[in-house]
Amino acid sequence: MIGQQARQDGPTSGPSSTFARGVRLERAGDLAGALSAYETAHVRAPEDPDILAALAALAGRLEMREAAARLWAEVGRLRPERLEATDGQARALRELGRFDEAVDLLRHALLTHPEEARLWNSLGVTLTQDGQAQVAITFLDEAVRLDPRFAAAIYNRGSARFDLGQLALAHEDFSQAARAAKIPAEAAAIAFARSTLLLARGDLATGWDAYEARLSRRWPKASVFEAPGRRWRPADALSGKHLLVVAEQGLGDELMFAGVLPDVTEALGAQGALSLAVDPRLVGLFGRSFPTAQVSAHATDRLGPRNRRSAPNAAGPRDVEPRDVDLWAPMGSLPRRFRPSLKDFPETRGYLRPDPQRVAHWAAWLGAGSPAVGITWRSGKLAGDRRRQYPALNLWAPLLRTPGLRFVNLQYGDCAEELANLAQRAGITILEPPGLDLRDDLEGLAALTVALDLTLAVSNATAAMAGACGAPLAVIGGPANWTRLGTSAYPWYPQAQALTTASFDDWAPAMDAAAERLGALSRSSRA
Repeated sequence: MIGQQARQDGPTSGPSSTFARGVRLERAGDLAGALSAYETAHVRAPEDPDILAALAALAGRLEMREAAARLWAEVGRLRPERLEATDGQARALRELGRFDEAVDLLRHALLTHPEEARLWNSLGVTLTQDGQAQVAITFLDEAVRLDPRFAAAIYNRGSARFDLGQLALAHEDFSQAARAAKIPAEAAAIAFARSTLLLARGDLATGWDAYEARLSRRWPKASVFEAPGRRWRPADALSGKHLLVVAEQGLGDELMFAGVLPDVTEALGAQGALSLAVDPRLVGLFGRSFPTAQVSAHATDRLGPRNRRSAPNAAGPRDVEPRDVDLWAPMGSLPRRFRPSLKDFPETRGYLRPDPQRVAHWAAWLGAGSPAVGITWRSGKLAGDRRRQYPALNLWAPLLRTPGLRFVNLQYGDCAEELANLAQRAGITILEPPGLDLRDDLEGLAALTVALDLTLAVSNATAAMAGACGAPLAVIGGPANWTRLGTSAYPWYPQAQALTTASFDDWAPAMDAAAERLGALSRSSRA
């Protein structure tokens, strides 16, 4: 989603030199230094609205959402006419999941400022992130009516339509927004969204080329890569070359895109060499799964305002003298050559190989009882537009009452309260794998998913792990998840079943399908 960000061009009062230093530091990417400077300026001039607005905007960037909401509210108190404060406060509230408060704030503001397109846009974004895309479109339509060149509102309407699976209309909106965009970062965000829409439509050849927008220097979220050799291009001959592949984005992306690596290895041939730079938690698993590759951990730090990813220990294959890297590629770029159409996805299940001894350990722990189902109900990040992508916890309780099944917790992160709540609602005991850190011991997680009879998951890293290991998998998801690539399944994981709904405000179809899947598993165990 695109909203308005407060612009800090200079203070109107207060300690201008300290404030100006904070602005310079923030523009240079030194967010900690900027925060310190703004805080110093705030102490000297506690009611300067420009300093407060700078603090609020930076707090949002630093994911200090409670502070951002409080600071924007203070700006609004001091300067009610500054509507960026209302917009900023609503943005912080929806990032916190406090959608009703954000909606009330915006509706109150619209009573006195019905002509303000930015407020209609913000209301539409809030409702979309609350899973009410159909309602949101009404308000986004009004924003566009008031300002037909409002690129953010046009884009956000497209995103709401994307949520509803209205892909042709969403494509029209993204194209129109791209023509209207004046800010480079905004144009880059729209280009990336358009790429995922193309993939969601199954237009893989065009979509993978467009997906390179994720690396655009114009997009603030894009990472910078540092790697030896020349950047790989799809037309490059690979036979006999030394290719370094650097994993990117989140853990689930690393696991999913790794499905192309067997094809890459074949293309390099016996005289070629493959080096992989992956999440440190995946080094052992990838080393076992791709034994001819040299696998090391990637490193991530900051280069100004951006993440920088590098491969500090990239080298040649094992038991061979190190050789220079000829080419390097971000892992998410490889499908441009190796997955240009659905027929290029292999039908075999599983390309990662968990430790057999650990699989045996978890199989012994589970024993020979009734079928065991692993469950995971959310991602580790719930801010903003992620939250609506996961069914509410109470919707899981009826599934866990399926007779003849045992349920095992696979939810990573701090989930003790949710787990206790879910077990109480369902009236069952949810098994917890002893001694297993579900977030950091990914070797153990991989082995456990293979030992289970089924993993029932939302679209998160655990689902990707089970899918990549070839484990039985059912994924609860929304109407237009781009990773399904225009199909009703998951081409990356041929054994996976997609359990989908048509709208994020009604999870009943997906949960009913999950209940049917669990019932079938229970019945098969008694047959």
